[in-house]
Amino acid sequence: MDQSLQVFVYGTLKPGERSFEHYCAPYLVTQQNVLTPGRIYHLPVGYPAMTLEKGWVKGVLMTFNSDQVFDQMDKLEGYYPDRPEESDYLRIRLPIYSLEQVRLAAAWAYVMTPEKVAAMGGEWLPDGLWTGAMAFH
Repeated sequence: MDQSLQVFVYGTLKPGERSFEHYCAPYLVTQQNVLTPGRIYHLPVGYPAMTLEKGWVKGVLMTFNSDQVFDQMDKLEGYYPDRPEESDYLRIRLPIYSLEQVRLAAAWAYVMTPEKVAAMGGEWLPDGLWTGAMAFH
């Protein structure tokens, strides 16, 4: 399995959420429910953000068959590799764990700084899970 083509998703890119079919489905090879260290927040704009604060975030580890997936995901996430200071999210590699907290791999993930989350009015989700149903609250 090519770990360079693995991405941890926790929001609208998860299977069943609004961005999955367009951004992930065409390139998807495998998927697995997993955890990564961090905190997840619901943003008032209708999608989540993850920070590197203490805690666990529940999501899906996806393996893709083409690095073209990153071009589309980077646009969706407002990540500019050549201008990270102007980005909404940063794309970094994080350790990925099974649901039993056994280390599995490292994968790409989109994270936001705690300062940006606070400025956007993010609401911490202590159970570590975001769903699209929250976008309508």
